[in-house]
Amino acid sequence: MSNKQSDIGLIGLAVMGENLVLNMESKGFSVSVYNRTAAVTEKFADGRAKGKNIISTKTLEDFVGSLAHPRKAMIMVKAGAPVDAVIDQLVPLLEQGDIIIDGGNSLWTDTQRREKDLKKKGLRYVGAGVSGGEEGALNGPSIMPGGSEEAWKSVGPIFRKIAAIVEGEPCCRHMGPDGAGHYVKMIHNGIEYGDMQLICEAYAILKTAINPSAEEFHQIFAEWNKGELNSYLIDITEQIFTKQDEETGKPLVDLILDKAGQKGTGKWTVGNAVEHAVVLSTVNAAVEARILSSMKDKRVAASKILPTVEVKPFAGDRQQFINDVRDALYASKIVSYAQGLDLLATAGKFYNWNLNFGDIATIWRGGCIIRAAFLNRIKEAYEANPNLENLMLAPFFTEVFVKSQAGWRRAICAAVERGVAVPAFTASLGYYDSYRSACLPANLLQAQRDFFGAHTYERLDKPAGEFFHTNWTGQGGATASTTYTA
Repeated sequence: MSNKQSDIGLIGLAVMGENLVLNMESKGFSVSVYNRTAAVTEKFADGRAKGKNIISTKTLEDFVGSLAHPRKAMIMVKAGAPVDAVIDQLVPLLEQGDIIIDGGNSLWTDTQRREKDLKKKGLRYVGAGVSGGEEGALNGPSIMPGGSEEAWKSVGPIFRKIAAIVEGEPCCRHMGPDGAGHYVKMIHNGIEYGDMQLICEAYAILKTAINPSAEEFHQIFAEWNKGELNSYLIDITEQIFTKQDEETGKPLVDLILDKAGQKGTGKWTVGNAVEHAVVLSTVNAAVEARILSSMKDKRVAASKILPTVEVKPFAGDRQQFINDVRDALYASKIVSYAQGLDLLATAGKFYNWNLNFGDIATIWRGGCIIRAAFLNRIKEAYEANPNLENLMLAPFFTEVFVKSQAGWRRAICAAVERGVAVPAFTASLGYYDSYRSACLPANLLQAQRDFFGAHTYERLDKPAGEFFHTNWTGQGGATASTTYTA
């Protein structure tokens, strides 16, 4: 092994790990690598890493010994127990001030625990969300690091050099202490779930109503990608419709089984939203849609029993209908981001992370899966008002709703009339209509709660904080209300 010491080391040479190493090396950093299976390391060393400033090691002792002080060891293994196992092996080999970086999709509470435990041992820990897939890892991902300021000062120059660049700005900024980075990445993934489901629902409405060919779908999404919907996900969707199956000559998308997978970050996001009492209806609908899609056999059986509606031939303005679906997609997308940012704001306060939403929007503009042109508008909204209560209330986005809500409603009506399930569209519109309503039917709900459980209620004509209970049946006592002071 060479006596030369590397700027950073990486453990775990799966696709993401390999590509991050090659990215770092291409930006002028020397990198040490280690993989539990030595054959994987050897294959990488003799192949993609050959002739590059990359040191391959066979043992963790050699790996740690090859790193310059303070040592920076990045872990790219499966989240959960495998991360803990690698950390347990590393700790005895490291010295005070060394840094362990977890670049996987770890649960933020695991990151908080690990950071706290390692701090007692004199070690620094960084939980860094990395988004962009294998292409992003190689050419420039979005990186969301969390941890101490001291650790950030050491790893920041490397991460900002390898991150995607948008308008001269690296898509990497320090998110906050302990688990902040992995939490922001989790929210990113939740929004990603919502984005993908909304696109699929737009596809479903169009397919059922006007049945475009694959080429027509390609043209529709290509046109959308030129405007306010411009994004990575719209771009790849446009490309998907151009791919033909070599065996049958048919559009490949039409041959893919309608069962969606998921790795769990969407479910984490929804579960945490419930814990913090934040509405995340669009992402929740997206998660449930994936679960329902996995129930293929049950759905096929039910389709033979449960009645549906008669789908009448489309008789309207075809282009106007396409525009309505586009408006529904854009408006719903804004709602999804508003909900995700609301959860970020709530969690940020709860965990004392002091999150900067302008920074978050900035680093999501490039490299990551949800990168989109309208993130510039989100960045501008939070720069204009750092205390913005809800993204929908920013003037730019309020104006979007003024222009799009008629088409949004028409598109959903068209789906309902044709029996097309659009849970994320309807959840988004439901949130919008609820959030903009000065009065909701919760007055009746509170009356019900007081009736069966004596949970009390407040009155519109009395001071806030004054609670009442009514004997609704009049049995066993007077029917008059009783007043309680909060």
